[in-house]
Amino acid sequence: MIANKMNDLVKNSSVIRAMFEEGKRLASIYGKENVYDFSLGNPSVEPPKEVKEAIIKILNEEDPNLIHGYMNNSGYEDVREKIAQSLNQRFQTSFDENNIIMTVGAAGGLNVIFKVILNPGDEVITFAPFFGEYKNYVSNYDGKLVVVSPNTVDFQPNLTEFSNKITKNTKAVIINTPNNPTGVVYSEETIKDLSKILNQKQEEFGTSIFLISDEPYRELVYDDIRVPYITKYYNNTIVGYSFSKSLSLPGDRIGYLVIPNEVDDFEDMVAAANVATRILGFVNAPSLIQRAIAECLDAKVNLDIYNRNRELLYHSLISYGYECVKPQGAFYLFVKAMGGDDKAFVQAAKEFNILLVPGSSFGCPGYCRIAYCVDYEMIERALPAFEKLAQKYGVNKE
Repeated sequence: MIANKMNDLVKNSSVIRAMFEEGKRLASIYGKENVYDFSLGNPSVEPPKEVKEAIIKILNEEDPNLIHGYMNNSGYEDVREKIAQSLNQRFQTSFDENNIIMTVGAAGGLNVIFKVILNPGDEVITFAPFFGEYKNYVSNYDGKLVVVSPNTVDFQPNLTEFSNKITKNTKAVIINTPNNPTGVVYSEETIKDLSKILNQKQEEFGTSIFLISDEPYRELVYDDIRVPYITKYYNNTIVGYSFSKSLSLPGDRIGYLVIPNEVDDFEDMVAAANVATRILGFVNAPSLIQRAIAECLDAKVNLDIYNRNRELLYHSLISYGYECVKPQGAFYLFVKAMGGDDKAFVQAAKEFNILLVPGSSFGCPGYCRIAYCVDYEMIERALPAFEKLAQKYGVNKE
């Protein structure tokens, strides 16, 4: 018999992954070209050529025992130093290798930091809509996820409710900007106000409250939007970064944590993160891709492709009568579900071979997520189906 905790997790397994499997089933019936799968945030843009070139160069020139061997659990020192210097150049920070922990993607990094800081019963606050796995990651270490209800006007965090939900048991707050599923970037004003609240609450309760910034979409922004670098606003900030989206490498599972010197108990935190990386079974982040990304820190995916998709899909859906805040980053639209019931709307969309993810999966019922990291031609083929779906609900075009 499997563990009781796993029984519940299996029963409530990812809706996103289930939709992905449903897409394969429908494609076998109607043909792949007639199924419009917007469910999974799997980058459709190729990795930059620098990644392949770096891997080939490393395999040809470096010592195989180095490339494929163990290293410090926190990662190669020279790789960490290169990342630190890149961050310093871009954000006017002052990191070095000791502030960087290489991780198995952002998910691995979040699990490492929760392992480091959470005791049973500790609370982690997040803002709806949020990436659904946060609940499982916190639960892994017997913590409790506390959700702040969504501000559906502009999807900036509801800071009044947030302030009221902080207690003496609050150990951390996790934010995700650019946000999955809305594509919204939290403004500098929002970050400053959030930091002010956290500083006040730390003083009120005499505790450390860590602000964890989950940043896999940092580089995917449009219209010259600036994403604030959170460590500059609040001392107890820890950044979790992934190259999954910025370099289109989700399967290579490579990212890092930034733990600034200003974090409370810095030396203990870094030592614990190093140990957590080992005892969680990661041991270390993948060796070859660590060395490769160190040569590609200035490389970028072709963001124009995502932006072209964003513009076509957003303006078309608005013209059909859909309601949506235009995303500033990432590659998602978060659309209001016609009829108000997001799960019913997602089921109705399947009648037209459109696969979406209900907002309930992100703690925000009444909406659905559309991932536009797909081929432009698929969006073009899907538009008549989106229009028919709107017509089913009696919505008139502009």
